[in-house]
Amino acid sequence: MYQYIDQHYEDVDFSHADLRDGELRNCVFANCRFRCTSMEEAWTSGCQFIDCDFTGAILNGSIHTRSAFTNCRFVSVNLFASKFEECKMVGTDFANANWDGITILGGDWSYTHMRHANLSKQKLRGVRLIEADLSECRLDKADLRDADLTRAMLTKVSWKGADLRGANLEGIHWKGLDIQGVRLDIGQAVAFARSHGAKID
Repeated sequence: MYQYIDQHYEDVDFSHADLRDGELRNCVFANCRFRCTSMEEAWTSGCQFIDCDFTGAILNGSIHTRSAFTNCRFVSVNLFASKFEECKMVGTDFANANWDGITILGGDWSYTHMRHANLSKQKLRGVRLIEADLSECRLDKADLRDADLTRAMLTKVSWKGADLRGANLEGIHWKGLDIQGVRLDIGQAVAFARSHGAKID
């Protein structure tokens, strides 16, 4: 097991490296490459990854606590059984990522590209998803209570049985959304009705 603590790396290529089963604490990685890097069961805490490329990386079983991955590329990343707790993922691209078994606890996932992600039954309560692209995502039976979905893109989203009570849905396009089986609070139900031409007194 290795440890990187309070280190700063810029423009370093870690591609294809074996970084399994290690600890990264309070480190900063700027413009670094982790393409096809093995990071199974790695643990990050308080780290910052800025504009880093994780394309094809394997993060199975990895745990991330209060780390930031901002404007990163997670294209085709394997996130099986990984855990992200109170992490900042703003602007990160998750195209074709494997989401199976992932755990997301809080954090800021705003402006992310998460199209086609399978997040069914996920506990996403309180997660910030401002302007996130959730088009064609599976959110069936997901707990989205108190989440911030302001202006999120929800085209063709599947969320039957999802709980949206208390979520901020300002600026979303209700028209075309299938809300069958979705739990809404009174304010959300009124907004949906008004978007379809109903007059509420």
